[in-house]
Amino acid sequence: MTSAAKFHANGDASALPARLRPAGTPAPELVGQVAGPFDVPADTSKGPSLRDALVTGLLVIYPTVATVVAIVAGLFLASVNGT
Repeated sequence: MTSAAKFHANGDASALPARLRPAGTPAPELVGQVAGPFDVPADTSKGPSLRDALVTGLLVIYPTVATVVAIVAGLFLASVNGT
């Protein structure tokens, strides 16, 4: 539902015109500013490291191997039971 009343913001910010940059121009970069506690720090690595390989192994390879082992163990236990 829409209303006919205009919304008026409190403060001086509403008096300033919106300044949009034209399309195709890059956003200004902040140079020399340290990342805050909630900001992502700049990536300074040159490529994949041993840490990246270990995290990949932990997140991708281990669950895959654990799934296959669980299936094989289930099939083995089912065959031992005689069903």
